[in-house]
Amino acid sequence: QVHLVESGGGLVQPGGSLRLSCAASGNIFSINDMGWYRQAPGKQRELVATVTSSGDTNYADSVKGRFTISRDNAENTVYLQMNSLKSEDTAVYYCNADVNYINSDQFYGINIWGKGTLVTVSS
Repeated sequence: QVHLVESGGGLVQPGGSLRLSCAASGNIFSINDMGWYRQAPGKQRELVATVTSSGDTNYADSVKGRFTISRDNAENTVYLQMNSLKSEDTAVYYCNADVNYINSDQFYGINIWGKGTLVTVSS
C-alpha cells in the first residue's frame, strides 16, 4: 500500500513561518500532482496549493505571495513553506497525491490523503 505522512505543524505567532513536509511511501512507480489542502474548524476543506510532477504550481488567492509549494521527486516528498502567517491560516493541513504504484506486478493509480497536521497561528 501507499501512505502519505505529514509533519511540521505546530503553534506559531502571527507573522511567523512554518514548513510542512509530506512524504509518500510504498511501492511507488511515479507521482503526478501533489498538493496541500486545509480545513479550518467549522469550514469545508479547501485547496491551498498544488504542484505537478514537472513543477508547475497553483495557489489559492488567500496564500499567494506568502506560501510556496515545492517537491523532491527523488524523495517522493512535497513541502509547503508558509510565511507571514495569519490567524486565518489556522487549520488542519492535509497532503494529497495522485500516486501510481506497483502491486503483484500490476500498476495502479490512486488518489490518497494524509492524516493531516495541525497549524495554529496565535499570539
